[in-house]
Order: sequence, then structure tokens, then C-alpha cells
Amino acid sequence: MESAERGRSVRHVMTLTAYVGGIHALLFLLSYWLLSDLPGANASDAQITEFYKSDQRWRIVLAGLYVGPFAGLAFVWFLVALRMWVDTSARRVNLLVSNIQLVAGIVYVALFFAALGASSVVAASVEFSDAKINPDTARQFPQYGDTLLFVFSFRMAAMFVFTTSAIGRASGILPRPFVWSGYAVGLFLLLSAGFQGWFALVFPLWLLALTGILFIRARRIAPEVRLPATGRH
Repeated sequence: MESAERGRSVRHVMTLTAYVGGIHALLFLLSYWLLSDLPGANASDAQITEFYKSDQRWRIVLAGLYVGPFAGLAFVWFLVALRMWVDTSARRVNLLVSNIQLVAGIVYVALFFAALGASSVVAASVEFSDAKINPDTARQFPQYGDTLLFVFSFRMAAMFVFTTSAIGRASGILPRPFVWSGYAVGLFLLLSAGFQGWFALVFPLWLLALTGILFIRARRIAPEVRLPATGRH
């Protein structure tokens, strides 16, 4: 049996956790801002046609094909790194809650990708294949994207907030006041029933606050503390 290799620095992994969580939040906000100029459901056929024939459509393509996917990838890194951090906690964490957190995070990203795809598909079709613009279709896809984001994706985000708050409390990673504020945020995301633009700010802003706390906690970890070592037999 070969000697087990020494694990990576917990401080390094946890600092990475904070960074990639913050990156997701910022890229999410950038994606949503880039999509904010989409014509509304009440736009006329002429306004929709003019929009997709103008250079403004490139902002939508940029959000859907470039910024958004990197936001999702950052969240996947954040989710896995956060679970690694919790695994190093001396306190036992409920396995059911931990698994729900994982599934909620994965489904959140999947629905986020679907929402971006729905919102940007018309602009991408016009940009890359010079497709004919159908005003009715151009109205429906952004509405479908908003439905996926606000109704479904944010429900999964609510479950992620609930479970992360519970795990943070059980493991001692998060301060109690932030845990209780997380329950309030999760409840809002779960029960909100509107498409107002500011609703989209709630989860990324909570995530930025979370990653700020995690970064401060990470800097307090001694550099010599290591994750459990692994080896080959």
C-alpha cells in the first residue's frame, strides 16, 4: 500500500469556495442586466422586429451563450467546495439535509440554464443563422424564460438557502443572525409570485453576503490544517 498523500489546505479550499460563490452571484447579476432590454410582452411587432435587427440583440446573445454558462459553472464549483468545507467540520451534519442541498443546487443551475436559453434563443437564431423573426415567438420565449427563472429556479434556490442555513448553523460555519436571515430569504423565494425585476436580486445578494462571511471565516483557518488525505491501495 502506498503512503497516503497529504490533503489540500482547508484554508485554500475554503477561500476558493468564497471566490467562486461570489463569481456566480456577480455573473448572475450581469446576465440578468444584459437580458433586461428584451422587448416586453406588450411590444408591437414593429418594435420586436426592430430590436432583433439592431445591434442590441448581441447583448442577449452574450448573456445566454457566454456569461450565463460561466455563472452556472461557478455555482457548481461553489456547491462542491462548500460541501467539502462542511465535511471538515467537527460537528455532525444531517445527511438528509446535505443531500437535499446538493440536489436543490443542481436543479437550480439546470433551470437557470434553461431560462437563459429560452430568453436568448431568438437573438441567437437571428445572429448565427439569420432566421426570420416571428414576433409572437419572440414574445413567448422571454416569458417562458422568466417563468423558468422566477417560478421554478428560484424555488430551488429557496431550498438551497434553507438547507445551507441549516447546515451552516449545525456545523457552526455561519453566525446565528445570518442563519435566521437566510430562513427569511428562503421563505421569500419560496412564496414570491411575481416577475418584478428586483426579485432577481434577492438570491445573488444573499449569496454575496454568504461568500463574504465564508471568506472571513476562511482567513481564520490555520494554513497547516488539511483536508483528509487520500491514497491508493
